[in-house]
Parts: sequence; C-alpha cells; structure tokens
Amino acid sequence: MELTKELLIEEIKSLISVDGTSIDINPNYLEYFSFEELEEIKDTLINKKNNINSFTKEFIDELYDKLS
Repeated sequence: MELTKELLIEEIKSLISVDGTSIDINPNYLEYFSFEELEEIKDTLINKKNNINSFTKEFIDELYDKLS
C-alpha cells in the first residue's frame, strides 16, 4: 500500500489526538504541508511519543523502587 499525503495526515491526526480519534486543531491546516514535511512531522511525533513512554517507565520504576 502506497503512503499518500491523505494517509500521512490521518496518521498525524491520530498521533496528536488524546484518544486516537479527536483532535483540537483544524485538520485543514495539515493540507498546507508538503509530503516530505508531513513525513517529518509524523517522525517527530512518534519520537516524542516514544520519549514520553520511556520517561514515564523510568519515573514509575523509580517511584516503585522508593516505595519498596
């Protein structure tokens, strides 16, 4: 399946949403970006999400160690 601009926009919408469905920005705003810019936005969002997950895990592990 070829990745299209529309699919990229849908993936970005999902990444910036809280529950995977609703977003608080105007999705038409994403139409102004080029395909390459959208790919970069998607990669940045994925990296931020992974960093947050990693930080959260470390924080919980540290908290657990303090409570043990």
